[in-house]
Amino acid sequence: MGPQARGGDEMTTTAVSAPLVELTDVSKYYGNIRALEGVSLAVDAGQITCVLGDNGAGKSTLIKIIAGLHQHDAGAFRIEGEDTRLANPREALDRGIATVYQDLAVVPLMPVWRNFFLGSEPTKGAGPFKRLDVATMRETTRAELLRMGIDLRDVDQPIGTLSGGERQCVAIARAVYFGAKVLVLDEPTAALGVKQSGVVLKYVAAARDAGLGVVLITHNPHHAYLVGDRFVLLKRGAMTASHTKDSVSLDELTRQMAGGSELDDLRHELER
Repeated sequence: MGPQARGGDEMTTTAVSAPLVELTDVSKYYGNIRALEGVSLAVDAGQITCVLGDNGAGKSTLIKIIAGLHQHDAGAFRIEGEDTRLANPREALDRGIATVYQDLAVVPLMPVWRNFFLGSEPTKGAGPFKRLDVATMRETTRAELLRMGIDLRDVDQPIGTLSGGERQCVAIARAVYFGAKVLVLDEPTAALGVKQSGVVLKYVAAARDAGLGVVLITHNPHHAYLVGDRFVLLKRGAMTASHTKDSVSLDELTRQMAGGSELDDLRHELER
């Protein structure tokens, strides 16, 4: 009995220590086109892993694999230590992976509370008297946004009247409320100014502090360095570098993101 109990404890420790999401040498091909090749990253609870790269670097393909839209062709994809091949986005959600895309899936003319619960609306009553529990949705939305530090004037206002940053923040709060363990954010600051970007990054950090593992996809090394714990750089579908925050400076991260030695070669060429 004793040895069996100890074995169980060891298994529990292993499960706890395993990253929430881990990709090892993951590759994806579309015919003869290499979308991703040999990409590895880990996402731990309470940490932010930033994936950086320009257009065409493979960031979108990586998101689709983690979100269950596409399956990888090679390598290993693990969720909490278990080898996984997600069949669809619903399965990813059921496993605790929530993805917030750049073009947020909201209905602009519907109120904030309705968008917060879109597709998961609570009801009350039974049979022909079954109806949406509007009071609960309003109160829950207000409370959850406040818990994340988002103080909206009115949750009855159409979500389309909010700024881009505020809409991103509502999407983050929604993912936290519905029990996400991993939050994947697709370029959340891409179309925002400095102030609005700062607001979004504050709530990204709040999700991390709530214990979620966050994957932040971005092409902005300055935004990544403000909140990131790990950095993975992609270029043309391949991983060119992987750093922890204490192993790289912002200047070096920016240099590598900009092309590093290729940029130096170009400068020498232009000088000649």
